[in-house]
Amino acid sequence: MSESSGDTGAPIRILYIDDDEALAQLMQKNLGRRGFTLEWASDGATGLTLLAEGGIDAVVLDHVLGAETGLEILPRIVAMPDHPPVIYATGSDDTSIAVAALKAGADDYVLKGISPDYFDLLAAALEQGLERARFLRDTAQAQEVIRQQRDHAEMLLAEVNHRIANSLGLVGALIRMQSSMTSDQVAIDALQETQMRINAIASVHRRLYTNRQVGTVQVDEYLSSLLTELEASMRDEKRPHRVVLSAQPINLATDKVITLGLIVSELVTNAFKYAYPDGDPGEINVIVEQEDDALKVIVEDDGQGFDPSDPVKGTGLGMKILNAMAGSLKSELSYDPEHRGTRAILVFSVS
Repeated sequence: MSESSGDTGAPIRILYIDDDEALAQLMQKNLGRRGFTLEWASDGATGLTLLAEGGIDAVVLDHVLGAETGLEILPRIVAMPDHPPVIYATGSDDTSIAVAALKAGADDYVLKGISPDYFDLLAAALEQGLERARFLRDTAQAQEVIRQQRDHAEMLLAEVNHRIANSLGLVGALIRMQSSMTSDQVAIDALQETQMRINAIASVHRRLYTNRQVGTVQVDEYLSSLLTELEASMRDEKRPHRVVLSAQPINLATDKVITLGLIVSELVTNAFKYAYPDGDPGEINVIVEQEDDALKVIVEDDGQGFDPSDPVKGTGLGMKILNAMAGSLKSELSYDPEHRGTRAILVFSVS
């Protein structure tokens, strides 16, 4: 909306489009007493030219303009970028004209006359139109400031996530280097598992800054990327397994996605290591479904099976991490005893 001269203390410039010169002079005199400066145009073309030059704060547009009507000029005014408010003036008491003017974009309308009451009503309509214009202008400016601040905050957040992902990637590389210099197989396995856990967290931050998301991550895309990396790092001649993901496109809060990624990573890693005899290929399925306000996550295989009551294999750290992560989601892992192989189930609220 064009800046109102009233905002700077200068006279408020009104463009009056009417083919009646005598009425225009009367309008100029009466509106001048009320603090307005009047510019007169006797036809639509002249009025549009004056508007294009700028500096007009509001328009009073007459209905009858010789060979044309104000309803023909009005759409061309409102089509102008940042057009000023338009008060439609008509001498007809046919309400359909006023309705048509309002639908076409006029801010208000008045019935023409030459009495002092008419000029009072017109001045009031102009003030209201200018006030609405100021409000819309101020609102648009405030929204632009908010948009710029939001974009800046998102840029900073993306940069933070980028730096975190890079730092975690560096830590993972150092652990991989340490693993390559170690001969103790137990230590190698522990370092590799630590690296996978770090990758699960780093993958969230990579997705946050590459997708420019704030606060949430799309679960199916994240798990697809995570499981692709996990399968590539664990698959070898001893463990020629494949991971199959079935997940709905669900957005989840970042902290819950990180926890979910760690849980899925642990379960898939365990399946790779223990579900099938060395050299036998197997399939590990990861299923994510939303049921009302809950997310159901299943990691299953058709391998040798797992009894939670049996002594843990390895250091047992993985089971401790799984239980701790499930607890942070206010849930717990359960295992389906009827399933051939192992089926781990986790259900938690997405709220």
